[in-house]
Amino acid sequence: MQIETTWIVLAIILLLVELWAINRVRKSEGKSSNKGVWIVLIVFVPLLGLIAWALAGPKHITQA
Repeated sequence: MQIETTWIVLAIILLLVELWAINRVRKSEGKSSNKGVWIVLIVFVPLLGLIAWALAGPKHITQA
């Protein structure tokens, strides 16, 4: 497997994890402003935002 292909696969995996995390933030309980901050953090600082969200982010999800 070439190096470029490896980076593309890793980028796709990161994108899928970001979309999953954004969906979890969107469905979580909490203030809209807090959700907005988490989503902005996840989108604009992808890897660090995901790590911060996993450690300190919202944990409760409403069942819809």
